[in-house]
Amino acid sequence: MQVLDTGDALLAFLFAASVAWMLVPVAETVAKRIGAMDLPKERGLHNVPTPKLGGLAILVAVLGAGAIWLPWDGQTRAILGGAAAITLLGVIDDVYELPALPKLLGQIAAAMIPVLAGVRADVTTLPIVGGFDFGWMSYPLTVIGIVAVINVINFIDGVDGLASGVCGISAAAFAIIAISRDRFDAGVLAAITAGASLGFLRHGFPPASSFMGDTGSNLLGYLLAVIAVQGSLKTNAVLALALPLVVLAVPILDTGFVVAKRLKYRRPIYEADRWHFHHRMANIGFSKRRTLAYLYGWTLVLAGLALALRFVPYSDDRGNFDPAWTAVIGVCLVLAMASSVYVVYVLEILKLRGSRRGLGARGGAGRRGGRA
Repeated sequence: MQVLDTGDALLAFLFAASVAWMLVPVAETVAKRIGAMDLPKERGLHNVPTPKLGGLAILVAVLGAGAIWLPWDGQTRAILGGAAAITLLGVIDDVYELPALPKLLGQIAAAMIPVLAGVRADVTTLPIVGGFDFGWMSYPLTVIGIVAVINVINFIDGVDGLASGVCGISAAAFAIIAISRDRFDAGVLAAITAGASLGFLRHGFPPASSFMGDTGSNLLGYLLAVIAVQGSLKTNAVLALALPLVVLAVPILDTGFVVAKRLKYRRPIYEADRWHFHHRMANIGFSKRRTLAYLYGWTLVLAGLALALRFVPYSDDRGNFDPAWTAVIGVCLVLAMASSVYVVYVLEILKLRGSRRGLGARGGAGRRGGRA
């Protein structure tokens, strides 16, 4: 049995980052040859035709690093097989623009591959209830969770470098959390995901030469979901459910806000629009890089909160709290809440005052990589 450690995670990170960085130009060439180009349109935030199969470079980096550093057991093969399947679905979508239902069915099929191999949240700790065994319900619940995260990441892929940067930060936080719990398989996979994301970001940061498209956003969402299940949810730790939600709070809040808007105006939840945070920031005059700075910063603050909840010894897990360390956690919570209020509330108010009429006129437009 292969024994992993922190050094393996670091080497896997560097390898995946290097491979993705080097192979994005190859993916760009493939995209140009098969016509997988993202053309400028009203709903987009770019002005020149851009190849959108950068996710292929991420896949090769993940498969290569996984084959070297992950134990070659049934679960690893299933995880990497599911990664290949979800990437293939993304390629087809980037080339032919699949309708929502076939795309959803493909995501479910890909998610079932690791779940049937044992990658599922069968036990966890719920507030008040305590330790809880989901039994047979762990199968559908885990599939639903994986598909949900895939679409949450797909939804935020609307401005150069946003999804890859957010995923890189989130995966790095997951790697630290998983390794601290001696879940080295999940930690190394998270490090690989972080490295591949940041390797792509060299080409995806504005002005981007390549988009990862649904090819990449589907893959990164899938990997983050699998990592969350392996590294956090499959445990009776009190924060097992909370930590993934905090780490992924930015894309979750963005998706929740957009879905609520679509329901409010009685539009299909899969219909594209300009209600995402990055669109709203563009509407109030933010440049792409300023938008990324705000959303990266917000993600970093929340990832920092998750790490503080994991490592700060504010409680002995028996209901006894240390006053000093509890105060530290309180400060972290205040900072996280302040940053969230600023981005979600203040920028919304500025946007609504400045361009309420424009939002209503353009509500049917959408984002680059997928349907939302």
